[in-house]
Amino acid sequence: MKSYPRRVFLRRTAGAAVFAYGCVMAAEPEQREKIPDAEIMSQCPEKIRQNRMGDGAITVRGANGAKLPGARVRIEQMRHEFLFGCNIFMFGRLRDAASQEQYNERFAQLLNYATLPFYWPQYEQERGQPAHERTEKTAEWCVAHGIKCKGHPLVWDFADPRWLPQDFEEIRRLSHERVSDCIRRFAGRIDIWDVVNEPTHLGRFGTRLGEWAKSLGPVPYVRQHLETARAAGPRATLLVNDYRTDPPYYQILDQLRAGGKLMFDAIGIQSHMHREVWPLERVWRVCDTYARLGLPIHFTETTIVSGPFLGIDPNRRTNRADGGEMWGETTAELEAKQAEQAEKFYTALFAHPAVEAITWWDFSDAGAWKRAAAGWLRKDMSPKPAYDRLKELIKGRWWSKQEVKTDGNGQADIRLFYGDYQAVVSLPNGAEFKKTFEWKRRSNRRIELVI
Repeated sequence: MKSYPRRVFLRRTAGAAVFAYGCVMAAEPEQREKIPDAEIMSQCPEKIRQNRMGDGAITVRGANGAKLPGARVRIEQMRHEFLFGCNIFMFGRLRDAASQEQYNERFAQLLNYATLPFYWPQYEQERGQPAHERTEKTAEWCVAHGIKCKGHPLVWDFADPRWLPQDFEEIRRLSHERVSDCIRRFAGRIDIWDVVNEPTHLGRFGTRLGEWAKSLGPVPYVRQHLETARAAGPRATLLVNDYRTDPPYYQILDQLRAGGKLMFDAIGIQSHMHREVWPLERVWRVCDTYARLGLPIHFTETTIVSGPFLGIDPNRRTNRADGGEMWGETTAELEAKQAEQAEKFYTALFAHPAVEAITWWDFSDAGAWKRAAAGWLRKDMSPKPAYDRLKELIKGRWWSKQEVKTDGNGQADIRLFYGDYQAVVSLPNGAEFKKTFEWKRRSNRRIELVI
């Protein structure tokens, strides 16, 4: 296997796509020398160490401010700063109480980020009667378990509520009213939002929302909804989200500026890989390309399946987001492959400095999109190998647990993954104290524990 020194690897992957506004990629994939997945994977541990861990120090002081030498400090991570998530669409929807309990428990054991559904036709089936109560229960459960919430999507032209009027001006008013109401209502519980979903291909579903959006054009359509969202949630994290990673999406994002500054806070990139998993070279190239916008990247919808593709149902193909695809039940052989592919995909993304979040789609095979075996859990809520493999990474290999002893100045140097921590301080006299602290990527990592 051809080997690349680290500097060569970084240069080659960073330059894999020269991408500028109004231009196409300078070199098409078939024109570039391929970098094998194994070569990229070999570089990931070092990059994870560089990008996901930080050096710093802990100082232990007494209540009087005196530094305490000889204190033993047992440090254990409580959660990641990086957002490892999944949609939580089956929360409260499984018929079997035992299955629901397993679903909830396994979600909370592994993940710190949940995507809650806000699809307008289902969320507000009757005009003026949005399903806030059900969503509030899900959000409250997430908050109680230390799980950050994202709402998805506020604006998408895939389908109309049955009651949506024909008049474009009324559609505009209702759409903006919904955006503002949802963001204001859930502030403090849901503060991350996919504001506009899939603006690169407006009108393809033949909906009234789509026709209105198409009449505006993608940039004005997205811009006005971002303005409404920002007014409703000045501190909210706003995303635009799309399945395309080619120039049209980049160009739309690059034009969404006010006073020279981008109007959103993170870039949403879908990665549904039902039928073909991206080579890691493409993963890295996409990240490098969109990182040039200077904002964090969220992989918002990641799918790798563990069941066979059975073909297309021509009776279901027209105007469906799932394309009429038919999928078989999970198999042991494809479960092993799903686990291997998921590990590679997550490792590459966790290694890239621009990526801030990964959301899997869906958590279990029960109710999964396209009825595909896309979950980390089977329909009976038993974990697949992918769940166990990702748990080994997220709560094992990428999880800090350390014990140190303070020196004569009451200080100890440490290196930890970014996240939230608990420290148990044991003094020479046998006294013990519990403290918590944050270890953040963009902060001064000089922690003082006063006991």
